[in-house]
Amino acid sequence: MKKDSKLTESVEDYLESVLVLSSKLPNVRSVDVASHLGFSKPSVSHAVKLLSDEGLLEVTQKKFLVLTPKGKEVAERTYARHVFFTEMLMSIGVDQTTAENDACRIEHVISQETFDAIEKYYKEKSEQAD
Repeated sequence: MKKDSKLTESVEDYLESVLVLSSKLPNVRSVDVASHLGFSKPSVSHAVKLLSDEGLLEVTQKKFLVLTPKGKEVAERTYARHVFFTEMLMSIGVDQTTAENDACRIEHVISQETFDAIEKYYKEKSEQAD
């Protein structure tokens, strides 16, 4: 799938945060996202409204945040990139904190074509090592 050029790094970070938090918490609220990302509650509330308007996120009557299918697809793609790059960087000797921080930046700027090629290369390389 091609990366949607309209999706900003910030949008991807918000969606990825909801995905990660939903695996740890029974329900995700704006305050949880604010705490996770280190953003102010008003900033997150504004972003949640925009994400909801874009059809990427739903807010339940109890103010819980739920990813729509489209939002979940973006979040899962972003998170998969994050995990891949974190593990790749750590495998070449980068410490975990630096690897996670760098992976967070890389995941947003790399094209899908380049990501697919790097991922294929590393998978083939690891299969050869087995």
